[in-house]
Amino acid sequence: MTASPAHHLTEAVLRPVRGHHAFEACVEQLATTIRLGVYPLGSTLPSERELATRLGVSRATLREAMAALRQAGLVQTTRGRGGGTVVTLKPRTPSARQAARSSPARRQDWLDALDFRRVVEPGAAALAARADLGPDAREQLHEAHAAVAAARRPADHRQADSRFHLTLAALTGSPRIVEAVTSVQATLHEMLLAIPVLEQNIAHSDRQHDALVRAVLAGRPDRARAVMEEHCDDTAALLRGLVG
Repeated sequence: MTASPAHHLTEAVLRPVRGHHAFEACVEQLATTIRLGVYPLGSTLPSERELATRLGVSRATLREAMAALRQAGLVQTTRGRGGGTVVTLKPRTPSARQAARSSPARRQDWLDALDFRRVVEPGAAALAARADLGPDAREQLHEAHAAVAAARRPADHRQADSRFHLTLAALTGSPRIVEAVTSVQATLHEMLLAIPVLEQNIAHSDRQHDALVRAVLAGRPDRARAVMEEHCDDTAALLRGLVG
């Protein structure tokens, strides 16, 4: 028997997205409705046109978000007469399946780390931009940034991304800030292992890294803080939706 979606909750739960990047916000909202049972296992999601209208995004953006949900094993789409997007809830990778079995306490710790990161890393970026950076420090930041862009394998990209954020923290000259950023990056790494590699998100992230480097090297702390806040928010939206 096909499961029935809770249509009366659709309007209440799916809202026009806010924020800088519609892709991450779409993934968060759609994944959350699935995890909370608004669209239970075996039910069919509304049409592409209806979802795009409710979320206030282009159909192209919605398709990218739906592709992310398929990669995460949350839905499966069939084409043709009688086709549609059906909730499957079948994580595809071992790490994603392990994340699905995580205890409520561990998930709460993950979410707490995202909140902690939102406080710590924007402040670290602002302090780095205020620092009197010599040639060696500037070169370290350039090298860390280039390593992220050059990484091709997912594991290499995750490690290079962590090193970039730790390099920014180190530029503050504060051991406590480095310790705090190390802590949140370690937890973030666990969470990222539980979701698929999403090229759209990586492209956003790369642009934000570019903007961060420019702000820090130009000595613009307010700009560095704002970009890092946006960066943290986008990553948190994906993670809260897919593993939260």
